[in-house]
Amino acid sequence: MRKRFALPLMTMGAVTATMAVAAPAQAHGYVSGPPSRQALCAQGSVPDCGPISFEPQSVEGPKGLTSCSGGISEFAVLDDESRAWPAATVGRSVTFDWIKTAPHKTSNWEYFIGDELLATFDGGGVQPPSTLSHTVDLGDHVGRQKVLAVWNIADTPMAFYSCIDVNIDGGPSPTPTGTASPTPTASPTSTASPTPTASPTSTASPTPTASPTSTASPTPTGTPSPTSTGTPAPESWQVGTTYQIGDEVTYDGVSYRARQAHTATPGWEPPRVPALWTAVTPPPATGDPAPGDGWAVGIAYQIGDEVTYDGVSYLARQAHTATPGWEPPHVPSLWIRI
Repeated sequence: MRKRFALPLMTMGAVTATMAVAAPAQAHGYVSGPPSRQALCAQGSVPDCGPISFEPQSVEGPKGLTSCSGGISEFAVLDDESRAWPAATVGRSVTFDWIKTAPHKTSNWEYFIGDELLATFDGGGVQPPSTLSHTVDLGDHVGRQKVLAVWNIADTPMAFYSCIDVNIDGGPSPTPTGTASPTPTASPTSTASPTPTASPTSTASPTPTASPTSTASPTPTGTPSPTSTGTPAPESWQVGTTYQIGDEVTYDGVSYRARQAHTATPGWEPPRVPALWTAVTPPPATGDPAPGDGWAVGIAYQIGDEVTYDGVSYLARQAHTATPGWEPPHVPSLWIRI
């Protein structure tokens, strides 16, 4: 069984508070490409972001704000300019891709650099599709800039905020193809390797026909082992399928577990929407890890569990299932170094 330790009372209080803010909230929307700051946190590209890593779609605040956090103290990390936020290299014209995990009637979308309003797109007071894009002219701005994208809701006084760090090269080229990634059909890498048909070299050596004595022992065919009838593997992710919390699917050979109930739409592929899916791997066949076992993706850890990572021991502060990007040194809200 796992080794567990009692944590100090003050630590447990902090853990309880962290768990309260880390639970996924009502889903809404954010800019996914070029990746906004909350998207980078959810992807694990920027570590130690806190609760925003679990709910990048929830940066909602009153209309008229200019902050990346929407005025939400739990998401204040998004306003921290001292962080090394990766900047996407772009041209003068950029296409911003939104993911709407819960569409709302829309007044408009606005894009700013500093106090300058770059563009406004009318929402017509209707609900937008689950994914949409706006192409924005960045004007005379060059070098590293921070774009504030605002989704203003029509029937409430609220708006959703996303900050996108870009490095404008000043050229005429439109959206950078390396960071926009709006179309899931651009990465079906599994179909790019049908090369096995190019190597039928086995036909070049038919010499085994010279020794037909092997036909004297065909007995192994009488003992088929129907082990494949056990637990079926998760089905592949599909557009139009309604998923419930806990449902498992596969996508590009990786298993994912649903974090929220939703109906899949184009652009919501599991690796692109961490607010909806968590990457998982099958648990080890030996069951629970022994005390001090190495940290591993897909393992459900409880408060007080002890693991090692890169030769250092850590103690679990919260019950959670490990996912890529949640390595102990990267998520101090989940692990304490001991």
